[in-house]
Amino acid sequence: MAARNRMPPWHENVRLANGRDILIRPIRPEDAGPMQAAFTLLEPDEIRQRFLHPMKELSAQQAERLTRPDPRRDFALVAAEPLPPGEALVGAVARISIDANGKDAEFAILVSHYVNGMGLGRHLMRRLVRWAKGRKVQRVYGDVLESNLPMQALAASLGFRREPIGQAGLVRVVLDIPPPKPKTPPPPPLMSLPPGA
Repeated sequence: MAARNRMPPWHENVRLANGRDILIRPIRPEDAGPMQAAFTLLEPDEIRQRFLHPMKELSAQQAERLTRPDPRRDFALVAAEPLPPGEALVGAVARISIDANGKDAEFAILVSHYVNGMGLGRHLMRRLVRWAKGRKVQRVYGDVLESNLPMQALAASLGFRREPIGQAGLVRVVLDIPPPKPKTPPPPPLMSLPPGA
């Protein structure tokens, strides 16, 4: 997968390993309709891994809520066809939401089987973590089904650790984000003494 071209913030043109071009960008309200349509193309296991329970459809209310994140605490990206929002088929969604404590943030990622296995989940996760760091979040976490071994392996490869949550069938993966190191001021300039001083 290779990112190409200079784009607005959080926008990237990406070519997948299969040669397919996609656009990674912030989610838009116009994506609600295409997301509902794309939901019907998902495998039942894909839906269960993202929502942690079976769902037959994505309701208009759910799609509306997903596509209108609160800019104060939420961030969501889509990987879609390089077409205008509302026309583009959405192949992946990545979302992160800051908890009420302002220190923790929960992530969720769904990559459809049409674009799975091409590094897209890793790419999106890195973008979510980068956003969280910019918001001074100290901990990023997500609850993953125990059977979702690919997601657990991806999280582990990015430095996430497992944390028990006491709920059967679920595993919590957690990434601790160290605070930024304070910038050390440059040393004062050397003073030259006049001759004979």
